[in-house]
Amino acid sequence: MNDFWLASGHHLLDRNASGELVVTDEFLKAYFVRPELLPPADACNVERSLHRELLADPRRRVGADEVSAIVDADARENWQFVLVFRDLLLRHRTLEAAYLALVRSGSISLPPLFINQLVHVILRNALDGCEDPFVLRAGELFFRPQRIMPHERKLLLGDEEIVGERNTTPVLSLMSMLGDATSGEVDVLNEENADRYWRRSDRFDMGLDLTDGSRARAALAQVMTRWISHLLGIDVTIEPLSELRNARLAWYVGLDSEATRIGDRLWHGESLDQRTAGRVLALFRLTFADAALVADVPDREPVHLILAMTSDQIVKMKPQNLLTGLPIKRLEDVS
Repeated sequence: MNDFWLASGHHLLDRNASGELVVTDEFLKAYFVRPELLPPADACNVERSLHRELLADPRRRVGADEVSAIVDADARENWQFVLVFRDLLLRHRTLEAAYLALVRSGSISLPPLFINQLVHVILRNALDGCEDPFVLRAGELFFRPQRIMPHERKLLLGDEEIVGERNTTPVLSLMSMLGDATSGEVDVLNEENADRYWRRSDRFDMGLDLTDGSRARAALAQVMTRWISHLLGIDVTIEPLSELRNARLAWYVGLDSEATRIGDRLWHGESLDQRTAGRVLALFRLTFADAALVADVPDREPVHLILAMTSDQIVKMKPQNLLTGLPIKRLEDVS
């Protein structure tokens, strides 16, 4: 069996009887040894002591006064964020439970970096055993911003950090991509080069053809299905659509902020200008295996999922919307 996404740190975690991820000291230490938290030569004694003691006991309680005593403002802010994240993980029995509690709270104060890393490792767990590189590459949309790569007739996506003009996006992997530098070259995933994905999965340097009718659209639907099943414990079927023509928009979920804005306009009966409509990249239809779980949708109409890009051709998927935006009865009890 092929392994993938080693930089997520999944090998540092334990699993409980239900197959969910349980935090370990080794996983917490991986954060404390990141470059952002390593004390420089001129670091104050408080910062040095905190770093040393947390490496020895990564679950040690840290008071706010201790962090506020760190002299360097940037270091102080880094420690505040990483300790809030650590405490979130320690408050819950699994990483999945911590993530669900966070997205259901309606208040996410952590930087996107931490949320993406959490999604990365949870999705790695949800896709464990997957042998389809197209599904795994589609899964990268969940935690890696994508940029549209110009092409006359195809909708091609490349990792924003790799294909961005100046590569200014910080490395999003917990383990800093294992020190594997990227060249900026992008090969679009296809049947001929699919086997190369396994040795490149932590480089995020393979493009994805999301053109209507492509294998990647069905792969993305499969990832979303696995995500919902893993985190909510419910079975759904998700199918790619070519368009919403003649379809009743009884319920929709925007898979990103732009898609949510577009869905809101359609919901209120507004027509879309050509430029706005052109930002819609993919549409999906979701149906529930158990109709008794569904609330507020008349006549058992399907749920429509919308994926879009921003005006500057960036795709920033929000996988939490699949967990908080579905019309499920007693959502807090489904997990």
